[in-house]
Parts: sequence; structure tokens; C-alpha cells
Amino acid sequence: MNTPTPHAALRHLESPDEWRACLPLMQELRPHLADADEFVQRLARMHRENYRLLAAVNDGRAVALAGYRHQENLIYGRFLYVDDLVVESSARGSRWGAQLLGALDDLARATDCARLVLDTGLGNALAQRFYFRQGLLTSAIRFSKPLKGTTP
Repeated sequence: MNTPTPHAALRHLESPDEWRACLPLMQELRPHLADADEFVQRLARMHRENYRLLAAVNDGRAVALAGYRHQENLIYGRFLYVDDLVVESSARGSRWGAQLLGALDDLARATDCARLVLDTGLGNALAQRFYFRQGLLTSAIRFSKPLKGTTP
């Protein structure tokens, strides 16, 4: 199992080369992301809109990712929204996801957010159990409708 070691660190991935290198890991969560150039271009656009990609890096490679952004709305006020949370399949159960969520919780508190918010699929029972263990509770059901294509 790929457990956290003294050589492990959490750090933000900022460059197109770093983003490209983490595509195979992100595909474990988002398999529809097939094209590396499109992935990097999309992340660049999202980055300009305050999306950040925090990685758990072990022995020089990302083993877990958390994509997030700060937002504000009338329901929550200022909050930190977690767009993406994925741990390499061979490293699940080794606390990488908990470390990332803990770091995001700390960041949200330090930036005066009222909440940490994320969505997960209704059928994703394993993720739901993990989120409950991390202290997150269900508070809404999201409704959506595709407006073009079939990509999530």
C-alpha cells in the first residue's frame, strides 16, 4: 500500500507540465477526460477562475488530488468548494484523501469560509461513507440538466 511517508508532501500543482502529468490520476475520477491537451487547456481556464489543484506528492509523483475553489453565494456565504477529490486506486485506504480534506478544511477556515462543500454521485456509496467519516454531512440534492453533448 502507498502510505504517507516522511518524503510525502501536499503542494499545489501550478504548471501545465504538472497538470499534464496528473491526467492519468484525474482520469480515475473523470474518465471522460481523454485528451491531454484539452485537459491542460481546461485547467488553465479554470485556474484563471481561481481553481487550484492540491496534490499529495509521494516520491516525486502525485498519488492524490483535490481540485477546489473559493466561492460565495446567498445560501452559504463564502465557502470552499471541492470540485475533484481522487486517490490513486492502489493507494486508497492510506489516508491521502483524509490528508487532503484536512488541508482544505484548514485552508477554508484560514480564508474565513463558512463551509466546505462538495458533491458526490448518489450511487457512490464508498465515497459517501468516506465523507461521513471525515465529518461532512449531506445537506442537499443537486439537480442538473445537460445542455450540450453527453460529457459530465
